[in-house]
Amino acid sequence: MPAHPPAHHRPSIEARGATVFNWFRKHVIAIVATLIFVFLLVPNAVVVWMSFNKPSGKYNVKWEKFSLDAWKNPLNDGVLHDPLMLSLEIALLATLVATILGTMIAFAIVRHKFKGRGFVNSMLFLPMAAPEIVMGTTLLALFLNTFGVDFLGFKSILIAHIMFCISYVVITVKSRLNGLDPMLEKAAQDLYATPWQTFWRVTFPLVAPGIGAAALLSFALSFDDFIITQMTAGSSVTFPYWIWNAVQKGIPPQVNVIGSMMLIITLAGIAVAEVPKWLKASKTR
Repeated sequence: MPAHPPAHHRPSIEARGATVFNWFRKHVIAIVATLIFVFLLVPNAVVVWMSFNKPSGKYNVKWEKFSLDAWKNPLNDGVLHDPLMLSLEIALLATLVATILGTMIAFAIVRHKFKGRGFVNSMLFLPMAAPEIVMGTTLLALFLNTFGVDFLGFKSILIAHIMFCISYVVITVKSRLNGLDPMLEKAAQDLYATPWQTFWRVTFPLVAPGIGAAALLSFALSFDDFIITQMTAGSSVTFPYWIWNAVQKGIPPQVNVIGSMMLIITLAGIAVAEVPKWLKASKTR
């Protein structure tokens, strides 16, 4: 038997190229999706990895050796307590108020016709489209000219966060409302349900996922905001603001610990939300 196949049985270069091209064409979406996920997840993996580092200097940017010291003392002896609690408090309050007001605005725009409806709908995109530095400067001038410098702090940050979170809530809930089947509500009315019963037993459960997604988005945007917060904070220091100040002196590994905790909580929430779907899918098999 010859060591190599005859020349007429060997695939040509063109055939090999065509085979590789066909394989790539069939798997291009999977390849691109994998690269995107890697691009998104690698920074999170680095945050978790560096939370177990014990840096020899002030900056936690180079791996030295494995240590659990940062996890045993996540608040860095109380240094991070006040900025973290302030950010959480503002994010929770801003999320609550923005979700309530934004949901009401979304229902008004989708379900009712009124003068200026198109104008209001267009103006809702301004906080999302305008640069944050412009919004922060404008809000700072507004607060200073209206209330004075003493107003800057918790109240000014909260008002600013509610303002830009409302737009995201309205857009998210609006998209959910536009996707609802109106026949479901009409069917409830045909079964002699009152408007109040129709809303709470039919409409609200269907819109609830959109409201929940809007609330989570608002919380993430508020907790993570830095530019607008810096402009309106006065002497108050939120968690992102503290990190920005700490960069000039040194970043403790506890910052990575808190980031890792937030990532773990997020993944746990996603897992809890997906468990009923997995159980339902397993029963149908």
